[in-house]
Amino acid sequence: MNSQPIVRIEKLAKRFGEIEAVAGVDLEIVRGELFALLGGSGCGKTTLLRLLAGFETPDAGRILIDGQDMTGVSPHLRPVNMMFQSYALFPHMDVAANVAYGLRRERVPKQEIRTRVAEALALVKLDGHGARRPAQLSGGQRQRVALARALVKRPKLLLLDEPLAALDRKLREGTRFELVRLQEQLDLTFIVVTHDQEEAMSMASRLAVMDAGRIAQIGTPHELYEHPASRFVADFIGIANILDLGNGQWLALRPEKITLSIGRPDMAQAISGEVVDIAYEGDRSLYRIAVKGGPVMLVSRTNTVRTSEEAFRRGQTVWLGWNNDAGQVLDG
Repeated sequence: MNSQPIVRIEKLAKRFGEIEAVAGVDLEIVRGELFALLGGSGCGKTTLLRLLAGFETPDAGRILIDGQDMTGVSPHLRPVNMMFQSYALFPHMDVAANVAYGLRRERVPKQEIRTRVAEALALVKLDGHGARRPAQLSGGQRQRVALARALVKRPKLLLLDEPLAALDRKLREGTRFELVRLQEQLDLTFIVVTHDQEEAMSMASRLAVMDAGRIAQIGTPHELYEHPASRFVADFIGIANILDLGNGQWLALRPEKITLSIGRPDMAQAISGEVVDIAYEGDRSLYRIAVKGGPVMLVSRTNTVRTSEEAFRRGQTVWLGWNNDAGQVLDG
């Protein structure tokens, strides 16, 4: 992956009436990476993607793509293509015609269109499906047609707005790996917008967590999970126990960093509590432990033959223990 940025965003801002959708964002995205914009509804991630695509005009700041200022550049003239959440396929056209649509509008020669469409369909493993209509395809196949249509124009930057949202859980899991494989194979830059933290963490080489139009933190999935910069990020990424240390400081403690035992553990920190809930999740169980005079804490425990023989029950008194380096200290 080239370390040179292909996208540079400087002090970008966009308002819709009283709502500050994007609030002075600075961001660099490196050429050839799969970058995710992650956040809840209304955080500004989709607006930021639409600004990159040229579908919205910024109120302030600028966007550079491959060193070129995109101010005033129309969407169809940008080296960018976008795959929409709805896929936006034409129902009256077959698969090949849908994929070829953008090339035909650009008056690319017919033979080149045929070659590029065939290549794009092969990339997304839809060889032989060119004559079918969208209604004859599964949800996963329609998603791949939309992806082929976006790739066939050979953009420098591919924008994907919630690309897996319309798929069922099992299909989403398989498609994640397909997108990562395709991105690496083509060495393209992908920017994915998603509200699904599991999706972002499993796909992206780096991600930005957004909140109220601003970027709360940028980093690799490992960095954001292990070293959150704020209470918001610690709470948004994965599951965390947020403990008040006093003096305006907090401790973010992941459930899997806590041991659960019947007797007091020989660890730096140890407190007792009562099991109030147990959620069995197959390979692990999540316990809610009410600590006397303190918060309800979440503890994750891997399920093995040994742990199943030592299963805890609701109402049981247990001990929680963790080492001093298990958590991340956060300023208020």
